[in-house]
Amino acid sequence: MNTKMAVIFICTANAARSQMAEGLLRAKYGDWYEVYSAGTHQSSLSPFAVAAMREIGIDISYYRSKTVDEFRSRPIDIAVTLCDNAQRVCPTLPNVKKTIHRGFPDPHSGMMHNEDIRDGYRRVRDEISNWIERTFAPSK
Repeated sequence: MNTKMAVIFICTANAARSQMAEGLLRAKYGDWYEVYSAGTHQSSLSPFAVAAMREIGIDISYYRSKTVDEFRSRPIDIAVTLCDNAQRVCPTLPNVKKTIHRGFPDPHSGMMHNEDIRDGYRRVRDEISNWIERTFAPSK
């Protein structure tokens, strides 16, 4: 019997924030949570997200972008929308017990130079990481 809580992180394209959140929760508390991510539409995994996570020793390079439709029949304890657009347009998943919205900025938004983009991904990664620690750390 699986006693892990199922958590899904949802963002618009399942390209960066939701993928990083999935990797972070798996790495930090994977013994307590079954973790997924999805988007309101499918895209491709951001190489900047992969690089930002690799910097802290988490490999998400094998992750793939998925839509929430893949999770319609799966029981989910907590769904977390990570961007305002996903919160607005996310279809209702019938098997979700609780939904949380915690928006994080688009790590790529408005940036033109690769180093600025990388810094944006690092900042968002660290913000998500800190929020995950505060929100999902198991009680001792």
